[in-house]
Amino acid sequence: MATAFESSLSSSQTRQTLAPAGPSNDYTLPNIDFGFDELRDRMAKFTAKFDTFIEQGRRRVLEERNQFRMNIAELQEDQRMKKKDVEIVQVKTSTHQQTMEKEDAETREMEAAVASLAAQRDNHHANRDALKAQIAQVQAEIDTRLAAQREYAAQQEAQSRFNVPELDFWITNLCLRIEGAGHNDRLKFIYTHLDERDWEREAWFELVTSSRDYDVKHCRPKLEREKVERVLDRVNESRELVTLLKGMRELFVEAMKA
Repeated sequence: MATAFESSLSSSQTRQTLAPAGPSNDYTLPNIDFGFDELRDRMAKFTAKFDTFIEQGRRRVLEERNQFRMNIAELQEDQRMKKKDVEIVQVKTSTHQQTMEKEDAETREMEAAVASLAAQRDNHHANRDALKAQIAQVQAEIDTRLAAQREYAAQQEAQSRFNVPELDFWITNLCLRIEGAGHNDRLKFIYTHLDERDWEREAWFELVTSSRDYDVKHCRPKLEREKVERVLDRVNESRELVTLLKGMRELFVEAMKA
C-alpha cells in the first residue's frame, strides 16, 4: 500500500512540475490506492483457511471423541470379558481345590491301605520265617534220623558181610580176630602167628565198609600200597571177603620175613 501511495504521489508531483507555473483552475486530488482488494482477498483466504482449520478441528475432535467412546466401549468389553474370565478361573480354582481335596482323601485312604497291606505282608513274612525255621528243624531231625538209619543199615550190611558160616573157620585157621576201629564204618582185623620167631606178634589193618567197594585205610606193619590195591581189586571183583583176609595175611607174612 505504501508503495502504491508513493507511486501516486510521485506521478502527481511530476505532473505538477510539468504543468505551467501559475495558478490553475483544473485542480485534481491524488489517486491513492490503499490495496483494499488485496486485503479483502487475503482476509477471504484467511477466513477460508480458518474455517477449514475449524472444520478440521471439529472433525478431529469428533473423531477423537468417537475413538474415545470406542476405546471406552472396548475397555468396558475387556473388563467384562476379564471379569468373566476371573469368574471362570474362580470356578476352575474351586473345582481344582475340590479335586485336590478328593485326591488327598483318596491318597490317605490308599496310604492306609498300603500300610495295612505292609503290616499283613510283614506278618506273613514272620509266619513264613517261623514256618521255614520249623521246617528246617523238622528236616534236620529227619536228616539226623535218616543218617542214623543209614548208619545202622551200613553197620548191619557190614556185619552181614561177615555173617557167613565159614567166617569162624577162617578166623580160627588164619589166627584172626575182629575188633572195632573207633568208627562206625570201619573194622579192625588183627593177625597173630605170622612171625616164626614171635608167634604173639600182631599185624592188623582197618577195613572201610562205608561204600560198596572195600578199602584199607591203615595197617601195621606198613605195606606197599600197590600190593594192597591189587588185593583190593581181586576182592572187589569177586566180592569174597576170604580173598581179602588171605591176601592181607600173605602180605603181612612177606613183610615180616623181609
